[in-house]
Amino acid sequence: MKRQLNRFSVGISLLLPLLLVSASGAADRLNVLMIAVDDLRPELACYGAEHIHSPNIDRLASEGVRFDRAYCQVAVCGASRASLLSGCRPETTGCWNFRTPLRSKMPDVLTLPQHFKQSGYETAFLGKIYHSASDDASSWTLNVNRWAPAQAGKGKSYVLAENAKPTERKPKGDRRPSDKAGPSNENGGDVPDEMYNDGHNADRAVRVIEQFADHEKPFFFAVGFLKPHLPFNAPAKYWDLYDRSSIEIPARTSVVDGVPYASSNWGELKNYPDIPRDVDYLDDEKTRELIHGYRAAVSYTDAQVGKLLAALDRTGQRDNTIVILWGDHGWYVGDFGEWCKHTNYEIATRVPLIVSAPGVAPDRSSESMAEFVDIFPTLCQMTGLDVPEHCQGKSLTPILADPSAVVKPAAFSQYLKNKPGAGQMRGTSIRTDRFRYTEWRSVKTGELDAIELIDFDTDPGATVNVASDPKYASFLPGLAKWCAESHSGT
Repeated sequence: MKRQLNRFSVGISLLLPLLLVSASGAADRLNVLMIAVDDLRPELACYGAEHIHSPNIDRLASEGVRFDRAYCQVAVCGASRASLLSGCRPETTGCWNFRTPLRSKMPDVLTLPQHFKQSGYETAFLGKIYHSASDDASSWTLNVNRWAPAQAGKGKSYVLAENAKPTERKPKGDRRPSDKAGPSNENGGDVPDEMYNDGHNADRAVRVIEQFADHEKPFFFAVGFLKPHLPFNAPAKYWDLYDRSSIEIPARTSVVDGVPYASSNWGELKNYPDIPRDVDYLDDEKTRELIHGYRAAVSYTDAQVGKLLAALDRTGQRDNTIVILWGDHGWYVGDFGEWCKHTNYEIATRVPLIVSAPGVAPDRSSESMAEFVDIFPTLCQMTGLDVPEHCQGKSLTPILADPSAVVKPAAFSQYLKNKPGAGQMRGTSIRTDRFRYTEWRSVKTGELDAIELIDFDTDPGATVNVASDPKYASFLPGLAKWCAESHSGT
């Protein structure tokens, strides 16, 4: 095997680039395997959720640093990924939803994969990295379809014949273009993993990793898994890991008191034919079914992550590869009666983030604040690349060296919501060690519409808005100042 090194013997500080120099004097940089998981909230065994079966992601966490306070910039997949891959906040990218490609707003921005490509890396992706596979097409040097072509009859969305057929959901007058053909979840029975999309892509990604083993150039390989995104479809063996009757129903009535923009509106869930549209809450039976499906989908994706890690081990590349795993935003699974994401609150914005790499001491966690815009400069510094001037995050390498280190006092998330009769409102949320402070302002006028303040010291469930409580008045000016600074991209 080529370009190998001992994983925990790198004698160079992570405060400097993790860069080795070969005997010939040529830069011999670390590989990067970036694993993106759609709709994965930090409900994993390694994050303390012992009811979740996630042994492979847990293993990855045990080999590196788990970030316990990591946040996305926008709780919707397209915009979140645009910020991560550009290193810019949404007010800079102009991407606020899943429909807007990054390149349509920032055609000339140097993206994360493009920077690695221009620095001599082989760059490739498989699965969902950007929301659209065609976005940022010039940033990839390899077409994995040539290395690992898709196979007919595999990689399906639904495997049961009755679910793969179009379903007439509503009378013609009540149909929507966004209506889904199949149900919100599927227990696929005794089928192999590769019958579904993510399992098929995991097998293809393994073949790509195997071929990278014989290349002299370092690689940047981004692999994106769809599950646990809706519909919650997985083979039976992953459903069998959980007892549905033991699933607890989240409290539906503990909604955030006095917060005008708290509802997620259930996102796409109500577009599925088995989900009623005209209800405020799902009944217990359907709630348990969906939670069961979400957990099965998490365990299914965890197994696919395990295949990639095993391939790195088997080919001898694990010892010179940075592995970074992130979920693109949080997700409601019945919390407060809500589903999906589409808010500016803790459950929607908090994400799993795990980094394992040569020179990074294993089995550590950090409560330091981290954001998705920090990933770009972090990977640059870890591989010896210059950090582009446009990046608006900060490198997390000090935290990788010392999990108690602090690189920023707060994390910022934003979201747009429509207010009937008033137009579009932009919510800017600051998460500090103690508070989540949010301002909602008119996009058109900039006028302040609402303030929310959650005190996690006294209200860990985030159910009460204390912004109007006089005892918190002294905290508001400083939080408001930070909020204003976030608009400048700092």
